Amino acid sequence: MYAIVDIETTGGFAAQHRIIEIAVVFHDGEKITGHYQQLLNPRRSLPAFITGLTGIDAGMLADAPDFSAIANDLWDLLEGKIFVAHNVSFDYNFVKQAFAQENKDFKPRRLCTVRLGRKIFPGLRSYSLGQLCEARGIRVKDRHRALGDAWATALLFEQMLREDRTEEIPRAIKGKEKARVLPPNISHEQYRQLPTATGVYYFHDKNGKVIYVGKAVNIKSRFEGHFTGKSKVSLKSEIHAVSFEVTGSELLALLLETLEIKRLWPKYNRSLKVKAASWGIFAYSDQQGFQRFQVNKIFPGVKPILTFSSHAEAWKKLLEKTSELALCPKLTGIQKTPGACYDFALGKCAGACCGFEAPEAYNRKAAVLWEEGGSRAGERFLIKDRGRNPEEEAVLLVEDGFLAAFGYIDQATDLQHSGEVLSFLKPVKRVVETQALLQAFLPKLPQSRIIPLAED
Repeated sequence: MYAIVDIETTGGFAAQHRIIEIAVVFHDGEKITGHYQQLLNPRRSLPAFITGLTGIDAGMLADAPDFSAIANDLWDLLEGKIFVAHNVSFDYNFVKQAFAQENKDFKPRRLCTVRLGRKIFPGLRSYSLGQLCEARGIRVKDRHRALGDAWATALLFEQMLREDRTEEIPRAIKGKEKARVLPPNISHEQYRQLPTATGVYYFHDKNGKVIYVGKAVNIKSRFEGHFTGKSKVSLKSEIHAVSFEVTGSELLALLLETLEIKRLWPKYNRSLKVKAASWGIFAYSDQQGFQRFQVNKIFPGVKPILTFSSHAEAWKKLLEKTSELALCPKLTGIQKTPGACYDFALGKCAGACCGFEAPEAYNRKAAVLWEEGGSRAGERFLIKDRGRNPEEEAVLLVEDGFLAAFGYIDQATDLQHSGEVLSFLKPVKRVVETQALLQAFLPKLPQSRIIPLAED
């Protein structure tokens, strides 16, 4: 037995919004056997655009029961039935959330008529409910009302049952996990074409615009992971295409992901937008020849030796290294004193601030901070890493701690002849986030994979 469900809600997110109408049309696999419909009071204000879309206003909901009042009856009606909906993730997540608030764990088998439509009725321009029903000669009564849409979906599903010559419905019910978690607008053919290699992948909306960029050691596996568990329903429903770029190198994939997010600013890549590296530790030499450090905001044209996403992180690192390396807190900008720093009297500072430690000796300790995290400020070198296939290698050009270019070469190429290699590399825009990533990765790389370049 199938339960074809449609809901109307106060908004698009199950965790934040509420159901205002639910309808269920029951089907035994041959014919419609009955239906259920109920308006629901969401116990919150109803947005005007929802009223404009559905025709449901606050007055219609004032005397309606809330979900808790119908939960037990609805549970009994749906229990044991296959949950069918057009873009099933949307309806299911709202119903699941509503039941969860009543301490009921709702986990039915599910079918999506969007995905089934692509398989059983291929070649259509659109698989929206309205367009699909029009193409199949189904008249939709009371569009954007739960019962009208549920009834139309039931008639559509009935046609699918009759014309399913390749047994797509039994296969979906039998349930490969992958089939259940794919976004409704992504076909199994698109999924099968995803590589198991390392690289960067892109989610596109219906207009082709990139809405998410990710990096993965296994692109296909990572794609699946997006849609298991508590995935974003809005993201899942917006994805209409997936593209990718294989890198072979995990480090290059991570750097390329960062560059692409900075270039495209996809709407679902929130973390990098918020956590962009905007603070740094800067180094300079004073008139006496002592190496000094200070924390400051990052500005164009001024290069820090280390980058951080917040002032607190940068300050914490400087405090740690000052203590660990026995640096003078006055020369690292931590203390502001007219004479010797306070640490000198405690025996923690060798006296660079008051003439007891020579610049040469002090700077040898300070040099360790320059190398912290592999910043390599002032250096220019190549990193060789795994390529896209066994016959090639990925090559990354690092300048002043930033990724400056990348490309691929034949494994037989001699990197000591760097001039020829550099001509094959693709230049990239320098962004501070790549410096932070390289700081983390470089200490882990074998020295054999780092090739210093002579100064021009």
